[in-house]
Amino acid sequence: MTYHSDNYPAPAVTGAGIREWAGLAVLALPTLLLGLDVTILYLALPAMAVDLQPNSTQALWIMDAYGFMIAGFLITMGTLGDRIGRRRLLLIGALAFATASVIAAYATSATMLIAARAALGVAGATLMPSTLALISNLFGVARQRALAIGIWATMFALGMAAGPVVGGLLLDRFWWGAAFLIAVPVVGVLLVAAPLLLPEHRAITHGRLDLVSVLLSLMAILLAIYGLKEMARVGWAPAPAVSLVTGVGLAILFVRRQYRLAHPLLDMRLFASRTFSAALLVLLIGLIGVAGVMLLVTQYLQLVAGLSPWVAGLWMGPPALMMVAAGIAAPLIARRVRPGHVVAGALALSAPGYWLLVGVDISPEGVGVAVAGFSLVYLGLGTLAALGTDLVVSSAPADRAGSAAAMSEMVQELGVALGVALLGSLATFVYRTRMSESNLDDLPFEVAGVVEEGLWGAVSATGHLPAEIVLEAQRAFTAGLNVTGAIGGIGILALASVAAVFLRHVHALDEAVPSEAAEGRGSCPIP
Repeated sequence: MTYHSDNYPAPAVTGAGIREWAGLAVLALPTLLLGLDVTILYLALPAMAVDLQPNSTQALWIMDAYGFMIAGFLITMGTLGDRIGRRRLLLIGALAFATASVIAAYATSATMLIAARAALGVAGATLMPSTLALISNLFGVARQRALAIGIWATMFALGMAAGPVVGGLLLDRFWWGAAFLIAVPVVGVLLVAAPLLLPEHRAITHGRLDLVSVLLSLMAILLAIYGLKEMARVGWAPAPAVSLVTGVGLAILFVRRQYRLAHPLLDMRLFASRTFSAALLVLLIGLIGVAGVMLLVTQYLQLVAGLSPWVAGLWMGPPALMMVAAGIAAPLIARRVRPGHVVAGALALSAPGYWLLVGVDISPEGVGVAVAGFSLVYLGLGTLAALGTDLVVSSAPADRAGSAAAMSEMVQELGVALGVALLGSLATFVYRTRMSESNLDDLPFEVAGVVEEGLWGAVSATGHLPAEIVLEAQRAFTAGLNVTGAIGGIGILALASVAAVFLRHVHALDEAVPSEAAEGRGSCPIP
């Protein structure tokens, strides 16, 4: 849906036909796959931990190395697609994604799996900007393009929602590596169908690929997140502090360099639009909350409630349905109600979902409370998926829509990865604090160390532990979930206020607007 604020409409062209909509279906395949790969491992982590025995930091890197590498390379790959062709980059990236998936499926160590996940992230970074850019090539009519972008965004969110269900189904019948192999047949279909249905597109003019900017952006993200992870794991220490400060410093250098370049990787002038900046902030923080809570809820269902992966995946069905319902309803409501109000209302409704997680305990009733709370959390995700991307893209001039789209994708991937890193690290800190108060002195040193690392270690060592230690570990993990829910609820409620205030000027599609805005001369000061 294209809104009448900060919006530069495309010239009228012939509407899309059957071939174009079939092309959208092809583009939905890698989009759905990328969403699945973000969350499909959430249910596989306990079984994977038993097999590969990662420590807590390695376990978090297994989960979020993928998202960090995507975020670090998205803008770079968007520029590369303009140089060599968007369809060509899509096909190359898809083949690389399938290859890395096979390597990950048969990984024999935590380090090997982290490396494979990082390779998946680099390959995934070629897919996301290519799919959205090709949608712009397929659909020239604004309303059709808006609908196509909405479907694209919903497919990614649907993949995220379906990940635990699909993962549970696979784990019920196969080993944890099967969660990666699902990419192989999807990529096979894409490699056959894409050359038949998708156009090739290269930019007539494009800037030089600035390798220094590529390196600065990647190192800034990785060093900053490494510092945050290590500080959560070991507390204040010189090495993680230096890593964090260095990452922030490199980010500042990256921004300053973009202002000096004639053809920057990231056009910083886009941030002059308050719609662009506010929509990105809402996407980032909203997805931090969702991703972090999803990691903890899926582990709670298995490691605390004792559900099998398949049953735990089924319990994640109601939240997925809530997300899909919100994704369908939000654009329809936003035809008459300003999208900022729709987003704010959905986020406000999702805040009680986070607070329900505060009341989750290790009793059998805790499963229902956790699922009910997470269903409300997914209400906010569905709305963000449906409206957030188009708010970002439509706030930029038409000739910079590709850069805006890359920023939207980068922020979403970064939000998911940061959610796993920050909220996952917070929950780990709470767990370790609680377990440090437990009496582990009677345990063998190696077993005590595994228990202190995380709940999956305590569960994998159940045969060597007294029942009361296992219960204490489950209570400690649940306490981490409770704290995360409380902080998430406060943050999401504050985010709802941000959306209501800073997106209030964005008009609904059917709302009458001043003629100046309607003619494409909105408030965006970008020349």
